[in-house]
Amino acid sequence: MDIATILGIVSGLGLVTMAIMGKGSIVTFIDIPSMLIVLGGTFAAIFVNFTIKEVIGVLSVVKKAFENHEKSDLELINNFESLPVKARKEGILAIDRSLRDIDDEFMREGLELAVDGTDPEVLRDIMESEINYTIERHKKGQKIFMSLGNFAPAFGMIGTLIGLINMLQGLEDSSSIGSGMAVALITTFYGALMANLIFLPIAGKLKIRSDEEIIIKEMIIEGVLSIQSGDHPRNIRTKLLNYLPRAERENYNSVNPHKPEDETG
Repeated sequence: MDIATILGIVSGLGLVTMAIMGKGSIVTFIDIPSMLIVLGGTFAAIFVNFTIKEVIGVLSVVKKAFENHEKSDLELINNFESLPVKARKEGILAIDRSLRDIDDEFMREGLELAVDGTDPEVLRDIMESEINYTIERHKKGQKIFMSLGNFAPAFGMIGTLIGLINMLQGLEDSSSIGSGMAVALITTFYGALMANLIFLPIAGKLKIRSDEEIIIKEMIIEGVLSIQSGDHPRNIRTKLLNYLPRAERENYNSVNPHKPEDETG
């Protein structure tokens, strides 16, 4: 679980609530019709702009904003540590017995292609095609949340205009102008809050998660092709570590020194 995403949303809502209660009442900022205008209008526009299949499909993508992948790249390198040694000692076909223990589907499929003797160029094309599909799928999720972030303030303004029109129709009652103006502005508040605290930040987090996943998949391709070509385990380790920032690379090397079996061959 990514604590940063949850902490950001909760703390943002908390600070806004504290600001409201500092000089007013939270009840003043609760208006069901305004909520319906902003939420209903925003999601109605989303269904106009995207297909139902695309909107439903984003549910499987949005969970990535709340997942923590900090250790994925290091775990991946650890998984690749023993495979080259086994391949050099017993041949690449020996890896076939270890495939069922690999959780990462992309890595498992790549190794299956390598074990089956797939041409390296064909193997790379197949795996890179999967990466390209993943990028497009992630872009769709990001685009939907960017659209939510754009539509919410717009419908907030629409709600404000509706409130102002209703208020102007009752100008003969001057005592209601203040409360009417407050209600009219609440929809703008809802739209701005949802867009800038939830929708747009989640779109940004999805972009970061997508970039991280693509790097991991590129590491897997490099590792699979290196095993297939019979590269030395130490060279494979070095290639994969090059995908990490220098600080993480040095920390990994200090915690995981070269093993004696790495010198095999």
